[in-house]
Amino acid sequence: MSQSIPCVLMRAGTSRGPFFLREWLPQGDEARDQALIGAIGASDPLQLDGVGGGSTLNSKVAIVSRSSQPGCDIDYLFAQVGVGHRSVDTRPNCGNMLSGVAPFAIEQGLIPATNGTTSVRVYNVNTRSRIDVTVQTPGGRVSYEGDMRIDGVAGTAAPILLNFLDAWGAVTGKVFPTGKRIDMIDGVEITCIDAAMPLMIVRAADLGVTGQEKPAALDANTALLERLERLRLEAGRRMGLGDVSDSVIPKPVLVSSGTTPNSVTSRYFTPRKCHASHAVTGAIGVASAFALPGTVASGLAREPGRHSLVVLHPAGQIDVEVELSGLAGAATVERAALVRTARKIMQGELHLPNYVFSRPEARDAESPRVAHKVLTIIVPTRAGGGNDTMARIIAARLGPLLGQEVLVDNRAGANGAIASEYVANSAPDGLTLLFGYVGTHAMSPALQSLGYDPVSDFEPVGLVGSSSTLMVTHPEQGALDVHALIARLKDAPGCFSYASAGDGTPPHFAAELFQLSSGTSMASATYEGAAPAIADTVSGRAQIMFPSVFTAYPFIRAGQLRALAVAGPKRLKALPAVATLAELGVAGVDVVQWYGLFAPAGTPAAAIDRLNRALNEVLADPGVIERFESHGARAEPGSADALARRMQSDLARWRQVVNEAELAPRELRQTVLD
Repeated sequence: MSQSIPCVLMRAGTSRGPFFLREWLPQGDEARDQALIGAIGASDPLQLDGVGGGSTLNSKVAIVSRSSQPGCDIDYLFAQVGVGHRSVDTRPNCGNMLSGVAPFAIEQGLIPATNGTTSVRVYNVNTRSRIDVTVQTPGGRVSYEGDMRIDGVAGTAAPILLNFLDAWGAVTGKVFPTGKRIDMIDGVEITCIDAAMPLMIVRAADLGVTGQEKPAALDANTALLERLERLRLEAGRRMGLGDVSDSVIPKPVLVSSGTTPNSVTSRYFTPRKCHASHAVTGAIGVASAFALPGTVASGLAREPGRHSLVVLHPAGQIDVEVELSGLAGAATVERAALVRTARKIMQGELHLPNYVFSRPEARDAESPRVAHKVLTIIVPTRAGGGNDTMARIIAARLGPLLGQEVLVDNRAGANGAIASEYVANSAPDGLTLLFGYVGTHAMSPALQSLGYDPVSDFEPVGLVGSSSTLMVTHPEQGALDVHALIARLKDAPGCFSYASAGDGTPPHFAAELFQLSSGTSMASATYEGAAPAIADTVSGRAQIMFPSVFTAYPFIRAGQLRALAVAGPKRLKALPAVATLAELGVAGVDVVQWYGLFAPAGTPAAAIDRLNRALNEVLADPGVIERFESHGARAEPGSADALARRMQSDLARWRQVVNEAELAPRELRQTVLD
């Protein structure tokens, strides 16, 4: 069995890799790293079983979350995943991957976009440094299209400005960790510098090469690579990094003269292979060593102020603007800025093989009791939607409270019936739960005959929360307001299409009730879940949708969707200016979505009580409450009986709606009513 998690694959600078929100990954560093190994396919040098490209340049991962640091918007954790070996190193940083972090965060709703450009302050967790990133956001949306060209990447794209504020000494605490600007190691002069990335810089001529060679020629020089590694190991020890034999830092760099007084030629190693172009963080370090006096890379003596420098690499050049203060030995770099580009390649679900979550050497010794302690929450929708996000927030907190690993398994299909039937037929041992909601336990059973009974086949564990339903539209291809929409639909029935998450889901019910109440007709575009439905509404392939606030709110904040009305009894605190449909003259469209955990029928009461207590403790966590509220939802702790009453009440209500509104064929309406 494999797990699926949301993922966005991006080209960022001259690197490529998957981008994740931290909540998408398993809780705990070890489980997280195993997931990354599976995502990249690290065990195989060709990385055929993952999204890696068989090179350190595309075996990289970016993990993003809202920042816990004062004055910062988002946290960025970079992970370098092994090529041909199961390893994850979070000690280095990657400035190329950094260039994709702000666009990713904006599109995931972590940061609201402004019209024109959006500035995001990023805290790099690896190096504990801050970077200001400026992204092109015309009309309040991220744009990847533009005329900026960077060497090593085909075509052009929108510029992304990276302004490094305090990357000097970020890893070791000192710009020159050994206390010297030049060290002598094995008869070779070396500069050890910590500027965005810990580097060991050597003059190419001192190792018998020109520094102008192609990467393939340097990689074929085994004597050079062996000597570089010996020097690197000693440099790492002197820099206070300890034994770096299993680490990718410090990175070795060969420097030679540039083509102008303001340029320096660099060959950057990663560390046992020459980079095809150059790392951004490495370029900051090389430019800093070039700008400062007394290093093996030093160029002309420079006055305090801003200087435009060029780092030449095998694929072209990187332009770096550095700002100096002080003179001679007291000179320091205050900041450095450069321009990169990024492009979103794809967004969807990444399937992780089960074998990466077990260490081969420990599998035989694992007892059956331990092997079966994993608690799995089955989500009936695709990864990336509102249900999935809420389930992962809960799962991340439940594990430590229960003292066991908690996994989220997405089993989308048949409008939630596949997941519901799976859990209904699972062993009643308290280790398999369904993240059910109003769709699986009230609406869909009211609309159609199913292979499970929402009441008799489950033991309620507890409510998780609730979220109102919104009527949203594409900002440019939809209608300006509800009255304009109704007028257009009456003039030209079917001229707008609405995105449905499937028959018997809240977006479907809300759209049908709206059409009945307003006397209009829209075309229907049906998807397997809210995630693809809202994605097509954002893209304009569908113009109208009725998602939960939890699902829609990030896209509304980013300006990618416009909220037309609340499909509920009252206005929302998060969107006070958005009227209800009833206020706008469209009565009867009242769709509140609730979410809860369910166990298979027959699960012991002691197990239900234990899970309910842990769930309620999670829902009382201020961090969880804030996460829910930031998406326009609310946490609702309570008893298992409270969930049972909510479910049975809504099931009766939606059966009545189906019958009165004739939303299903007559013979089917009679079946569900019976």
